[in-house]
Amino acid sequence: MFKRTRTIPIQIYLTEDEARLLDQKFRMSGKKSKSALIRQLIRDGFVFDIDFSEIQRNNFLLSNIANNVNQVAHRCNETRSVYQSDIDELKKEIDKIWQLQKSMLSMLPSEGQ
Repeated sequence: MFKRTRTIPIQIYLTEDEARLLDQKFRMSGKKSKSALIRQLIRDGFVFDIDFSEIQRNNFLLSNIANNVNQVAHRCNETRSVYQSDIDELKKEIDKIWQLQKSMLSMLPSEGQ
């Protein structure tokens, strides 16, 4: 008699979209069964838990910066002149953008990790 090495059954429920996606990945995988595919995904797959709060915070800050730049542009269009204070303000806002970009880049994993 054949003795199973895998003795723990599981049952899952999928939406139609998830089932279609599983079927598609199964066909592309070349595996003999969906069970084999799922076991491989369990062994070799990765799960990413991404915290978007920092991105949301930076998007909020970028939105504020864009608003400030728009105010300067509106003032320049109204008066038809550009003052040194306007240029200084724009430089300050550009510096903020660079700081945000550096902050975001510093959060990315380096190649060695």
